[in-house]
Amino acid sequence: MNITFRPYRDSDRQLCVSIFDANCPEFFAANEREDYEEFLDDAPTDYEICEREGKVLGAFGVIASSEGTKTLNWILLDPQTQGMGVGSRIMAKVIDRGRASETRKLNIAASHKSAAFFARYGATMISSTKDGWGPGMDRIDMVLSL
Repeated sequence: MNITFRPYRDSDRQLCVSIFDANCPEFFAANEREDYEEFLDDAPTDYEICEREGKVLGAFGVIASSEGTKTLNWILLDPQTQGMGVGSRIMAKVIDRGRASETRKLNIAASHKSAAFFARYGATMISSTKDGWGPGMDRIDMVLSL
């Protein structure tokens, strides 16, 4: 599958919100939508779009949080692409970029439903908060050593 990455543009906002909505309530709590919209409205410079033949498949951000540490923010995929390797391509890009920038640690705030995906890449749980994202959506804080 020929996947390309490019910086997020304001014109991507509605497509990203639609992908978010398509992932509710499976991977995101509905109450997180407002936070995501605010994140997009702040014109995130480190947010990227993943696309194929001009169709947006997903988005993610890798944002510096401290010396040697970055945070994976708002990774989401169009549910129709799950199982097609898109998430794996995103994670490969995240890991490669982190290593190239001498990042030693990547923080990930996942849900109990997505934590297993990140664990496949070596992320380990450091804490868990019941209903941390909203009712029925536990927050799992993870770290991926690079």
